[in-house]
Amino acid sequence: MKKQVAVLVTDFVEDVEYTDPVTAIEDAGHEVTSIGFEQGTVTGKHGTEITVDKAISDVKPEDFDALFIPGGFSPDQLRADQRFVDFVKYFLAKNKLTASICHGPQLMIQTGLVHGRTMTSYLTVQPDLYYAGARIEDKPVVIDGNLITSREPKDLPVFNDAVVAALG
Repeated sequence: MKKQVAVLVTDFVEDVEYTDPVTAIEDAGHEVTSIGFEQGTVTGKHGTEITVDKAISDVKPEDFDALFIPGGFSPDQLRADQRFVDFVKYFLAKNKLTASICHGPQLMIQTGLVHGRTMTSYLTVQPDLYYAGARIEDKPVVIDGNLITSREPKDLPVFNDAVVAALG
C-alpha cells in the first residue's frame, strides 16, 4: 500500500541525505511531499536544488503516514519555527513512523519527546540527545519502535533499507 511521507527541508540540507532516502522511498512506491517554510526551491549545502512541494502553513501532519527529517543545517533552522516543531511532535506523540539522519534529531529534541528513546545521530548532536534524555547508540542505524535514526551519509544504505522496510 502506498504511503504518504512528509519530508521537512530548507536551505543547506545535506544534499545526499535528502536525495538518497527520497529516491529509495519513491522507488519503493511511496509518495514524498517536501515541506518547507514556503513552496518553491531550496538549495542543499553542495548546491543541489530541491523542490519544496508545500509550505508548512498548507499541510496537516495527520495527512501523512510517515515523516523523514534529513540532516545538514536544515534541521537547526527548522527547529526555530514552532510550526515545524509541532509537526514533528504530532508524529512522535502518535507513534507514527519517524525517520531522521545526521543533524535531523535536533528538530526532535525541540519537541521534548526524545526522553527515554534509543537513538543515534551525527557525533556532535549525540550529547544534545543525551542531555534531552535519549539513550544513545553509536551505530549506523538505530530502530526504537517507529523511530529510525542514523548518523551520517556513509550510513545511508542501511538507513534507507530500514526506512523502506518500515514503510512496508
